[in-house]
Amino acid sequence: MPRTRSDAAHRKVLDAALELVAERGIEATSMDAIAAASGVSKATIYKHWKDKDALLLEMLGEVTGLHDRPLFDSGDVRADLINVLSYRPPEDNPMRARIMPHLIAYSARNQEFGDAWRKAVMEPPRRELRRLLREGVKKGDLVLEIEEDAALAVLIGPIMYWYVFFRRTNQKPLNLARATVETFWRAYGK
Repeated sequence: MPRTRSDAAHRKVLDAALELVAERGIEATSMDAIAAASGVSKATIYKHWKDKDALLLEMLGEVTGLHDRPLFDSGDVRADLINVLSYRPPEDNPMRARIMPHLIAYSARNQEFGDAWRKAVMEPPRRELRRLLREGVKKGDLVLEIEEDAALAVLIGPIMYWYVFFRRTNQKPLNLARATVETFWRAYGK
C-alpha cells in the first residue's frame, strides 16, 4: 500500500502504463496517454522517470520480479552457484504474458533500451557469480588460476542455451544448472 501521495501517484502511473502498453503496444502508448489514464500530470510523471524508457525498465522489473531477486549466500559456494543459475522469478504476474512481447520487440528495435535491459537482467547474476567465484578461490574450493570471464561464460552459456531452446518445454533449469556446476567443479574445483 502506498505510503505517500508521491508513492500513490507512482503506482497509478505504473499500473496505467502497464495496462496501456499491454493493450496498445509501446509505440502507440504516449506519455500523454499514460498521464490521462493514470490521472497524474506529465510533470509528476517526469519527476519519477526521466523518460519513457526509464518507465519501461521499471515495468520490466515489475512483471519479471527483478526487483525482488534473492541473495544467494549460504556459505556453500557450489550450492549457491546452482541456485543463482537456476533462479527464475515467480511467473505469477498475470501482466507478464501480456507485456513481455511488447518489451522484447521494443528492445530488438531500440539498442539503447536493449542494452539497459541486458544490464538490468544479466548484471545482477553475473555480479553474484563473480562474487561466488572469488569466494570459492578465497576458501580454497576453486583453483587459484581461474579466469573469471571464461568461468562466467562456462557457467552462463548452458543456461542461456536452455533459455533460448528449451524454456517453453518441460525441461527444468535446475537440472541443467546442477549439471553445469558439477561439470564446472570437476574442471575448476579442488
